[in-house]
Amino acid sequence: MTVGFPQHTAGSALYQDASGTRRLPGNPVDGPAHRYTAGADALTDHLAAALPAGTLRLSSPVTGIGVADGGMAVHTVDTVHHAAYVVLAVPPALALARIDFGGALPSELVGPARATPVWMGAVIKVVAVYREAFRRAQGLAGAAFSRTGSLQEVHDMSGPHGRPAALFGFAPASAGGPGFRLAVTDQLTELFGPTAAHPDALYVQDWSAEQWTSPPGVERLNDYSLLGHALYRQPALGGRLHWASTETAAAEHAGHIEGALAGGERAVRAVLTAATSEPTVPRQTPTPITHR
Repeated sequence: MTVGFPQHTAGSALYQDASGTRRLPGNPVDGPAHRYTAGADALTDHLAAALPAGTLRLSSPVTGIGVADGGMAVHTVDTVHHAAYVVLAVPPALALARIDFGGALPSELVGPARATPVWMGAVIKVVAVYREAFRRAQGLAGAAFSRTGSLQEVHDMSGPHGRPAALFGFAPASAGGPGFRLAVTDQLTELFGPTAAHPDALYVQDWSAEQWTSPPGVERLNDYSLLGHALYRQPALGGRLHWASTETAAAEHAGHIEGALAGGERAVRAVLTAATSEPTVPRQTPTPITHR
């Protein structure tokens, strides 16, 4: 099982605005947190390895979800899966954009679901890898807030004891385009000095462009009061459709891994409770559903 380690926070943070860059003693940017030693995919790989063979179906996007007599029908491009319950672990806005529910979802749910922001769905994530965590020798934590640069925030992403050494930051998707990489390295140089100008590798991930992460127009979804909406904690479609993404968690955890864990636990408890209280129903022919 993957092992975590504390997020590096020691040292000063930096604040950048039109007047220049200044140090913030005590690092008010970073809070207590833990990182995955082997990366977040080590956790999902570990969980997937424990599943029975054939359980996990990759590259099989769901195109439709419909109510069947006594259960649910989940449509993909080439097949239909039957289930007693469905747990959706994707952002509600993405589900509404990519999955045809045949008009069965109640209107009071459709409105908030279409408008709920996708956490970090409209950002570009950047990771700059270096030979060593050089900024620590300068008394810097590797954390920064910026009001002028492409990256609005920067954090240390190094492994245990600073190896491998890396910084990561977030920029709005609108900042992308030609010249973005150069703008990033110029900003990191302004913040952390000339050594930051030459990362060994610079990874850029525009999450707004990923069709299985963000729906079209994700940058316009900015009503964060919808995160953790009460309707997400109630099953839909006759009690058989449950929400479990981090956007559906209670407000204090929405958007974080804790929110995803809480959403998954909530859905599992609800399904197990319902499954033990209802009689076994023979599988019936599903209600036809029109694919997008």
